[in-house]
Amino acid sequence: MEDITDPSFRFVCKKNGADLVYTEFISSDGLIRDGEKSVRKLDLYDFDRPVGIQLYGHITEAMVEAALIAETANPDLIDINFGCPMKKIANRGAGAGMLRNIPLMVEMTKAIVRAVKVPVTVKTRLGWDDESRNIVEVAEMLQDTGITALTIHGRTRAQLYKGSADWTLIGEVKKNPRMKIPIIGNGDVDGPLKAREMFDRYGVDAIMIGRATVGRPWIFRDIRHYLDTGELLPEPTVSEKAALALEHFEKSLEYKEGPRAVYEMRRHLSNYFKGLPHFRETRLKLLTVLDPVEIRDLISYIGRAWGDYRTDDRTSVYGL
Repeated sequence: MEDITDPSFRFVCKKNGADLVYTEFISSDGLIRDGEKSVRKLDLYDFDRPVGIQLYGHITEAMVEAALIAETANPDLIDINFGCPMKKIANRGAGAGMLRNIPLMVEMTKAIVRAVKVPVTVKTRLGWDDESRNIVEVAEMLQDTGITALTIHGRTRAQLYKGSADWTLIGEVKKNPRMKIPIIGNGDVDGPLKAREMFDRYGVDAIMIGRATVGRPWIFRDIRHYLDTGELLPEPTVSEKAALALEHFEKSLEYKEGPRAVYEMRRHLSNYFKGLPHFRETRLKLLTVLDPVEIRDLISYIGRAWGDYRTDDRTSVYGL
């Protein structure tokens, strides 16, 4: 996720039990032009493993060149994003925009698979809109290109992130006897009970969780524990959240320079503590203070002041 899955966030997700993480998605155009922001996203660390580098673009040659550059960072896999629905991406024909040109999607994927030695995976959606929910057929075509796994988000591009994700067609892809590669379901998994339901009802091989992790990286711990034991863990206390938020912030300072580390942490810090009573004034400080020392002090204060308090755990920034 753009401006979310940086090294500091990947660190706390891994610490809480995520099996596989991905970089922020990277523009092929930016990468082949040696753009600083794009190149910086290739930085991988030992704690990341296994980790995928996610690329997007609309020109096959540029995507192949970008994949070859990405391969030099030694990822465990390269993931092609054919699922981002945002206007600035999709209207250029990249991301979910590729769902309007399936032949090009297949051609591009095949070219990347042939060009690199690391495994290649794809993330996409059910279709462009309700009149073209063609993922069952598209999944077969993508498998035939040689990809090693397919992630499907349960909405069309036209839906963006509105309404509820429909996993029915994801289940149909998984049940298709032609499909041999792992199928990863994505969309609206917000906790252990929903994760269990998606595994049981649709038979997917894995679940990708994106938006629901913002402010709640312990979701991986909770799901893993429930799948293993059938027991629901209590939500972390505010003091436990503060300790994790502080570690996250320190990692952000370690991997980024100056103000950028602070600015990009604000969304996370706000949502670590979403739902606390009498928190408005403190929250405002979290969103305005620039001095790292003051931010550390604020996080520590929150941990002490609210201590063992537990909020409703359904508190991600996206309200899932």
